[in-house]
Amino acid sequence: MDPNEQPPPATTPDAPDQETREQIRRRRLAKLGGPPTSTPGSPRSGTPPASGPSSSKAPEVKTEAAEAEKLPPLGDRPKINISPAAPANSRTGDSVSSSRAATAPLRKQAPLREEAADDYADRMLSTIFRVTVDPSRTNDGYGHKFVFLPSLRQDLADEGAPSRLSVGRLEEAIMEMATTLPHDRPLFDYFLPCWKRVVRALKALRGPVHGKQALLREARRLCFSNCIFALTMPELFSREPNPAHDTLVPYLLREVETEQGLCMDFFGEAVARLEDDDTIMPLFTKAMVDISSKLSTLSMNDDYKPYVKALLTYSRFPPLLNALAELPCFQMAQSAPAIEKNTLLGPFFRISPLQPEVTTVYFAGPRTMDKAHIKTSQSALQMTLGAHQSDLRTIVNAFVRANLHTRNKVLDWFAYIMNANHKRRAMQVDPREVSSDGFMMNVTVILDYLCEPFMDSTFSKVGRIDVDYFRRNPRIDIKDETKLNADQAQSDAFYAQKLDGESNFITDIFFLTLAAHHYGSEAANSKMKNLDRDIKYYEKNIAMMEAERHKLINRPEQLRVLDEALKRHTAVLERSMALKLSIEGVLLEQKMQSQSLQFMRYVTVWLLRVASQTEYTPDKPLRLPLPAEQPDAFKCLPEYALQDIVDNFKFVFRYIPQIILSAVGDEMIALCITFLESSEYIKNPYLKSSLVTLLSHGTWPTYHLKKGVLGDLMTNTKFANDYLLHAVMKFYIECESTGAHNQFYDKFNIRYEIFQVIKCIWANDVYRHQLVQASKSNRAFFVRFVNMLMNDATYVLDEGLSKFPKIHDLQVRLKDPLLSQPDRETTEEELRTTESQATSYMQLANETVSMMKLFTTTLSGSFTMPEIVPRLAGMLDYNLDILTGPKSKTLKVENPEKYFFNPKTLLPELVDIYLNLGASPAFVEAVAGDGRSYKPSTMTTTATILRSKHLKDEKDICAWESLVAKFAAAKVILDRAEMDFEDAPPEFEDPIMGILMADPVVLPSKHVVDRSTIMQHLLSDPKDPYTRQPMTIEDVVPERALCARIEAWKAERRARARGPVEEVVVEGRGDAMDTTE
Repeated sequence: MDPNEQPPPATTPDAPDQETREQIRRRRLAKLGGPPTSTPGSPRSGTPPASGPSSSKAPEVKTEAAEAEKLPPLGDRPKINISPAAPANSRTGDSVSSSRAATAPLRKQAPLREEAADDYADRMLSTIFRVTVDPSRTNDGYGHKFVFLPSLRQDLADEGAPSRLSVGRLEEAIMEMATTLPHDRPLFDYFLPCWKRVVRALKALRGPVHGKQALLREARRLCFSNCIFALTMPELFSREPNPAHDTLVPYLLREVETEQGLCMDFFGEAVARLEDDDTIMPLFTKAMVDISSKLSTLSMNDDYKPYVKALLTYSRFPPLLNALAELPCFQMAQSAPAIEKNTLLGPFFRISPLQPEVTTVYFAGPRTMDKAHIKTSQSALQMTLGAHQSDLRTIVNAFVRANLHTRNKVLDWFAYIMNANHKRRAMQVDPREVSSDGFMMNVTVILDYLCEPFMDSTFSKVGRIDVDYFRRNPRIDIKDETKLNADQAQSDAFYAQKLDGESNFITDIFFLTLAAHHYGSEAANSKMKNLDRDIKYYEKNIAMMEAERHKLINRPEQLRVLDEALKRHTAVLERSMALKLSIEGVLLEQKMQSQSLQFMRYVTVWLLRVASQTEYTPDKPLRLPLPAEQPDAFKCLPEYALQDIVDNFKFVFRYIPQIILSAVGDEMIALCITFLESSEYIKNPYLKSSLVTLLSHGTWPTYHLKKGVLGDLMTNTKFANDYLLHAVMKFYIECESTGAHNQFYDKFNIRYEIFQVIKCIWANDVYRHQLVQASKSNRAFFVRFVNMLMNDATYVLDEGLSKFPKIHDLQVRLKDPLLSQPDRETTEEELRTTESQATSYMQLANETVSMMKLFTTTLSGSFTMPEIVPRLAGMLDYNLDILTGPKSKTLKVENPEKYFFNPKTLLPELVDIYLNLGASPAFVEAVAGDGRSYKPSTMTTTATILRSKHLKDEKDICAWESLVAKFAAAKVILDRAEMDFEDAPPEFEDPIMGILMADPVVLPSKHVVDRSTIMQHLLSDPKDPYTRQPMTIEDVVPERALCARIEAWKAERRARARGPVEEVVVEGRGDAMDTTE
């Protein structure tokens, strides 16, 4: 309908008094803005004018009008079709062509007669309002009953007017009809169907029907006015106010297509009259507030959809939304849990399958559900939630597009949610103090949707995200949040420097969505992990109680107490399992996670732009390291800006990697490498290590990608080729000391993941060349790396292999049939603990040895430097003796594979390391000089095992035997030399290691030690061993005079028994052993 063609809206009429009916009728019509009422003696409204378009038509119209008076009442005769326009070739009531009459068919045909205007008005008004002043008409042509109006009939008779309804008497008819309705029935139940009938009649008009259209429009206007009066002024109809009747709520909750549901035309008419009738808007806003309030008591188990559909329909009319946004309840000062129930939109976002009463419906009896059943339930859950979230998107989008003020109100509401839910990321979350997971997940998904328009694949709009958002007038409060690299004082000082201007919509939505992920989806992810822990705890307790139950069979009272406790624990367990499976189902929804990943890509690019102070996008180069001067805007960002990215991608890598194939780009590699290389930009050591985890997870084989989602990118992209290897090696060193209380154990997990990355990229020769270059250009850096690699190998191999004798003994003890039950339980618990430790250490040991093999293959010289080679040789000799010497018998355990212990793999790798380094005289001398673990018999036994078990090919075994011969020969020479140096003066010996110094140096503390000793010490501890003051190798001063005295003394001793070590080495691989020291 065209609002411009509508008659002026009605104003509020006066209540009826004791005046005559005629005066009442005239006054009401005047207040309704209706046309002047015709007097009884005036011509009928349907009478044609005295002069028409042509004089020839007048007699025909007059004849048809006269014939109409002879027709039976409408209720007793066939229905006349007045809706469609007459076809062009048919006879109409307005004109008859003489040529048409001349060529008419010869067969007899009943003439078509036009319905008189008065008859049409009477029939249509009766049909619309279901009333009549003709007692003989009881229903219309469709059987709908009419209500006879005796008072109006009498008035017409008194006036001498025909017994017909007309627009002029319609108000009286409506008033009399309304008084006949029982008071237990809402008046609106009568007026709304009337409204729908008059609207349908208007839409059905065809052709030149101006008179009919005017009639129906006036009927529509009066009908709508009375609809409003029925709700706002029931006393006008001699009724008392009744809150149950005087509301639009039940009609908004019904389908618009039904007779008792508000249609779009009703909404349109209401909106068109808003400016002239101030009673309409409160009627609608109050109804929506009531609907929201009722919905707050429902869950997804209930019939919630009518409430959501009501707001969906409502949201199609911006003026109505604008009024809702102005209500106090749109954003009331509520606690976090109360936001869901007491704000206008809260109950709509509260509906979720994560509501406790809903989870137990989707997952009833979760302890007995199989995987297929769980997956089916989760799929059903996802479909239901997806449909609901689609409706929420439509609603919020309507609010955002209504006008600028309403948009800001919605953004303020979202911001209030974030600011009130900081406790959702606390270590211990009290659900009574925060909003629910379902509510927050819905908020996160909707905000992700609002980001869609600016998240294009080229990142063309990322530059519109204002880096100074938090210094203007931010909606999000980050004062209490941990910052990326600033303390509280620095952050407060930076944000105290306010800037002028307002942030744009893209910036607002960006930071709202970032916060929503932190407090919403990532908090739900954390809760799922906590539920896993709780479930294991409950299952353990239940198992213990069930195991004790048989002992109380003869003690009924204690048995009853135990059964009650068991029942409580089981109920808690099942609720926890149902909630965990529901959260899992929500988080595993692929479309939602794809949208989330797209947003995280934008956050990634934006962070790199801020940190690098460039216009970076994935198609542009990024130079490392980042600037030494860190931008304050980056330092003072909340830590969750980076944490959300890492956590989101880690979740997807683990649970739904299939969606990441099309959602990841070069920016993810760039993010990890950048902040590992410039790790000083991030304060939190766990967050930095998470970047390594992300790269490691990206190497997991996924579908057709053997190297994982990130493997090919790390192997082949230029940025990775330039910076990746150095970045992970740098962090390998850095994680030695993170400052965390459990840093010693954390470093092994971090380094394990670094090994996965290096193994993945090692096929590219570029990285091998980089390793060689690093060992030459940055010797100190590489020495530290090799030293820590060797330290790790020493520790994890020793810890791992030392567990197997204990496992062996425990397994033997458990086979004893005489072992008591308490002792058996204690032994089993001890065995489980030891097995867990052995498994962890052996996984690390295998990876560390594998890395040493890779690196020694490429650059053996770096592993034979003076500060490295003695310890490396000792570590290899010790573990070789464990694997092949007499102690190897203690390593035999049941099912060693479950501990990742495979001697047939570990032994050949150790042998490969020996062979890789065997060409170095320094290594040969170091092995032979290992007085603790070097045993010629062990070396011979190793060759026998390799040959008998076919662990190496014959060529490698022969090379091993040749190397063993070199060790033996070098041992003879060293033993002879040691005898010569036994009586060395004390000032020639290193005070720390007790060895003869080869290169004495003076420390800052003025103590003299050997250079190799202090170098080894500084690799692990950069402090003076005597004063504990920081120092570097550059701080030492060579003691040249002492060195010369030592060399002279050694030369004198060697002169008597210096063997031809060079000839021994030549017999092996042709390299001479360096014996100048």
